[in-house]
Amino acid sequence: MRRWICAALLLGCVTFTGCAIPIYSAIPERRAEQLVYTSENLRLLLQEWERFWMIDQPDHMTPYRVHGGVI
Repeated sequence: MRRWICAALLLGCVTFTGCAIPIYSAIPERRAEQLVYTSENLRLLLQEWERFWMIDQPDHMTPYRVHGGVI
């Protein structure tokens, strides 16, 4: 009985320590590209939030500004 409890406890600890399938690639170049995409998406979320509540400056009718970014 003790062996089953220890096995269940170990299984529970192993399954809750992280994701079994990693979110990013193991290849450094591909992982860097994925991280850039992720960070850009989060920045766009902030811009969408400000635009939704009309707190972006100078006003909410300002078009998107293109800056010639990394990607």
